[in-house]
Amino acid sequence: MNSNRRILKFVLSIIFCYLFLSILAIVFNWQWRPLNRINLISDIFVITDSLNKADTSGFSSDSMVVIEKIPEKDFNLYVRPNLITDFSSDFTKPSLKRLVKKLDDLKHGKKTKIRIAYFGDSMIEGDLITENLRKLLQTEFGGQGVGFVPITSPNSKFRQSVIHKYSNNWNKESFKTLGKNNFLFLSGYLFSGNNSWVEMKDLTITDTNAVIEKKLIYGHSALTASVTANGYVFNIPTNESYGELLFDKGTSPYAKIVSSNSSLALYGISLESESGIILDNFSFRGISGVEFFTIDSAFLKAIAAKTNYDLLVFQYGVNVLYKPDNINFNWYARLLIPAVKKLKNSFSNADFIIVSTADRAFRYDGEYKSARGIDTLIKIQATTAYETGASFYNQFETMGGHNSIVEWANAKPSLANKDYIHPNLRGAEILAKHFFEAIMLDYKKYTQTIKK
Repeated sequence: MNSNRRILKFVLSIIFCYLFLSILAIVFNWQWRPLNRINLISDIFVITDSLNKADTSGFSSDSMVVIEKIPEKDFNLYVRPNLITDFSSDFTKPSLKRLVKKLDDLKHGKKTKIRIAYFGDSMIEGDLITENLRKLLQTEFGGQGVGFVPITSPNSKFRQSVIHKYSNNWNKESFKTLGKNNFLFLSGYLFSGNNSWVEMKDLTITDTNAVIEKKLIYGHSALTASVTANGYVFNIPTNESYGELLFDKGTSPYAKIVSSNSSLALYGISLESESGIILDNFSFRGISGVEFFTIDSAFLKAIAAKTNYDLLVFQYGVNVLYKPDNINFNWYARLLIPAVKKLKNSFSNADFIIVSTADRAFRYDGEYKSARGIDTLIKIQATTAYETGASFYNQFETMGGHNSIVEWANAKPSLANKDYIHPNLRGAEILAKHFFEAIMLDYKKYTQTIKK
């Protein structure tokens, strides 16, 4: 009898754990390949929201999304390639109104700094896309430096824009930890360490005479703390939730930090010129972007108050397409809209672009083709931009639309990996060039407007 009870308890505990993991996988887009195949609730978990008032069984991609018509707005602009749109039907007006004005200031010699936060998943990991975009923008408008680099990174050996080394005794919290620390940085990470070190050398600097500011990005410390930065000891205030320590200013591209107190939250180092374009890469593998809703709002506003971002770029989607037959993404819309609103409200002085998913392919009937749900997902991403007042850029159509990732992977030389998800270095360079040209088109609209 006791044996039967133990077996029953064991089976029930396994079912409960498996159900819990299944719910996590759906709600937070957490992925583990064996679970993806047999998620307990994947076929019954349907969330209704403002985008879907009716039963979605047998829906078409168009029937999922209800668009509220707004005067002087044209939602269908979202399908246009090579275009950043705020859905204005007046095609002569720029979409990134704040950014293009500051770009023009830089172009005409004003000493100002334009900071761009580029959020993404493994599509931008290792500074892919952003490295080339940064180079193009800095060449056109000025600026030096790689920008923000986290304390540690899973792609530090792959990244080509910075030499990045660190000790192995750093403590790390992230979007993936069960604690869900709501004081994570925009990178999705928080680090702490005692006698832990990190050093980096910026490889993007082309002007050896450029003055480079080295800043330590830190968070709250419960106790009095200090760090050693490039050989000098600095005390860190204990009454701040977020701070930036300018610990060096000179032509050297090198930075090193040693942390002496494990109660001090550290996020990373920024290497940046005194003026020009600064582009920060915030890549986090395997997420869908909804995770930003978990970060504390007051903390986000504290970051915005000290780090004046002019543009936020929000590129996600391939991890939402984790099953070949998924075509219902209402759950994603429900979680995505609050996350975008939270970021937009926190960084209210910045322009905001939602970049659609790139192409992703699965094997259907023996050959690789674009994911069946990709059109629906992109429409949901565009709807999020439309409803939150963000701009939108259709990366999927820009790279060639349906089956483009297959063509890129099979090209000679190839532009994408054979996983039919990730562009390689050559493909990332093409995507960066297209996005840069879309920004320049928006800037041209502004310059033509002010000449009238």
